[in-house]
Order: sequence, then structure tokens, then C-alpha cells
Amino acid sequence: MAGEPQADCLFCKIVAREVPATVVRETGTTLAFRDINPQAPTHVLVVPKVHHPDAASLAAAEPAIAADVLREAGEVAADEKVDGTGFRIIFNTGAGAGQTVFHAHAHVLGGRGFNWPPG
Repeated sequence: MAGEPQADCLFCKIVAREVPATVVRETGTTLAFRDINPQAPTHVLVVPKVHHPDAASLAAAEPAIAADVLREAGEVAADEKVDGTGFRIIFNTGAGAGQTVFHAHAHVLGGRGFNWPPG
């Protein structure tokens, strides 16, 4: 059921502390932790504590929590001191866009230059 923890979801397991992660921030609705395969000097994932398969589903079902994820992404950037030099917040949606864990999450990337268009 949407919003409920999924037994086979890696990020649900991280939220439940069943799988270790390097947590950098936590709120009542979100958890932020370092990516295990960083693509930039700063690469932190911000996940909602509720399970939705992607950002669009999260925004449709629980817009306040989607806003919490975005707010926390900004706080992560400030904590990591990349807010002044520039950072990216990325939501990959679907396998074709590079999503590999089907639990909504934002990538916060910073600490190096980025090209446009991405990818």
C-alpha cells in the first residue's frame, strides 16, 4: 500500500535502521544520507520516511512531504557548504531516467561543476 514500508525496499530498510547508512540529517518526515556511489564530492540522498515509488507519486499523494524533501535538500546543501557555489537536486523517475531504487528520493550533488544539458 502506498506510504507503507515495503519489505523489499532498500530505502525503507535504511529508514528503519535495518541497513546501515551514513546519516547526515533527519526530520520527522525525511532521512538524508550519503550515497554509497557518489557522483560528486557532495552526494547525499534525501528520502521521505514514507514509501512512494517516485517523486511524482509522492507529490500527488503527499505534497507536504514532497515539500519537506525539497526543503531538506536545501538544508543539506547549506550543511555541506555547497549552497554558495551551486548544487543540483535531482529526482530520477523510472528506470529509463536512471532510477534504481523505487522509493522517491532526491540526489543533492555539489562540490564540482556540472554541464548542461546533463547526462
